[in-house]
Amino acid sequence: MSQVKKAIITAVCMALCVVLPLAFHAVPNAGSIYLPMHIPVLLCGLICGWGYGLACGVVGPLLSNLLTGMPPAAVLPAMLVELAVYGIAAGLCISLIRTGKLYADLYISLIAAMLTGRIVAGIARALIFAPGTMTAAAWATSYFVTGLPGIIIQLALLPSIVFALEKARLIPARYPGASGSQ
Repeated sequence: MSQVKKAIITAVCMALCVVLPLAFHAVPNAGSIYLPMHIPVLLCGLICGWGYGLACGVVGPLLSNLLTGMPPAAVLPAMLVELAVYGIAAGLCISLIRTGKLYADLYISLIAAMLTGRIVAGIARALIFAPGTMTAAAWATSYFVTGLPGIIIQLALLPSIVFALEKARLIPARYPGASGSQ
């Protein structure tokens, strides 16, 4: 895929980092429950690679904060770390994992990225952003329990979106010539 196409996809994902949270925030606490900003960052990493995923993970939340005030300034630094790691990890994993099956590659990469981002963000909060206040229970609650609906949405949607983009030939096929039932 050309650098221009990757840049355009990244710009669209950055715009989605602003628009998706607006749609979800009509519901109280929807950001921490449905994790709408995670979707475009993970998608960008999976499609465009780690560098573009990193850019989306940093620029997307910053743009959203500047244009809408979401995420709030108090949450923004830890969220920048989390989303940057999502973009990097999704891009690295998808480039390294090759099972021969598109959906397997996508799910393995997605789960690895989601776990890595949550672990690194938890460590960053515990050591840098909120030292002494982050417990293992608070980390598990905020990163897994509260966000469970968002995690389910990500696991349900993202692999199918990538598959649909490949099928529509909007992005290159990962396994050219393979049957459509990956």
